Amino acid sequence: MSTAGGRRAILAALAANAGIALAKFIGYVITGSSSMLAESVHSVADTSNQALLLLGQRQARKQADRLHPFGYGRSRYFYSFVVALVLFSLGSVFALYEGSHKITHPEPLTSPVVAVAILVVAIALESYSFRTAVVESRPLKGTAGWWRFIRNSRTPELPVVLLEDTGALVGLIFALIGVGLTVLTGDAVWDGIGTIGIGVLLGVIAVILMVEMHSLLIGEGATGEQERAICDALDATPHIDRVIHLRTQYLGPDEMLVGAKIALAAECDLATVARVIDDAEARIRAAVPAARVIYLEPDLDRALTK
Repeated sequence: MSTAGGRRAILAALAANAGIALAKFIGYVITGSSSMLAESVHSVADTSNQALLLLGQRQARKQADRLHPFGYGRSRYFYSFVVALVLFSLGSVFALYEGSHKITHPEPLTSPVVAVAILVVAIALESYSFRTAVVESRPLKGTAGWWRFIRNSRTPELPVVLLEDTGALVGLIFALIGVGLTVLTGDAVWDGIGTIGIGVLLGVIAVILMVEMHSLLIGEGATGEQERAICDALDATPHIDRVIHLRTQYLGPDEMLVGAKIALAAECDLATVARVIDDAEARIRAAVPAARVIYLEPDLDRALTK
């Protein structure tokens, strides 16, 4: 479900950004606006980012092998981290440079009406992409807030597209304000200030994405709700006295590794232990479907045997 939803959001963003990038670049050639140029590079970066996210999903589907016995699920985290780097290097740094240059060497705009028209159309297209990402994210978000969803989601593509589209919409508004003030005041410095605003915005989004993707890359465990569900499933299994300790880690957005040491009654024979483990694994998978790789270590409840 998360893969299909993420793919729809990525394809919608890819189509929107490709068309917007071309329109913005044509607008820059006509008007000479640095805000338009910064937004053109921003849209090119976003288009490249969506291609990288699709590549990450494709790599994650590779079968496990001897070198990677748990599969390639984390490829989606890696390529999402690369997206953050691309957004920063191509988007933020370029916009900051271009904005600084425009402020120190202001140049008048030509045909500003063309720039405004293109920006308005781009806002409409980005709004469509943003709406698609929101619709696809809602089933995974549940009752949590959007910021919590971005922080806690183990599916990287949807938070990435959401933040990208948010940055694109706000950046377009900055560009529109910069061009509008330039037309009203006749001072091209405002165009440069708008471009600087775009650069700062993209830099902030890129840092947020890098922090979140770094956390996923090094391995995040189950959410508190999932961990409680796993413990409840184990506690409800006959012959299990208690959970001694539990460790979890996401091997990919849709696959979790669960390792637990469980205390069994001392009178359990080997056949009973085997049945208990099978029963416990089935209960865990029913409670948390993402828990696909499960290792349970039976032990005596030493607190009771002393």
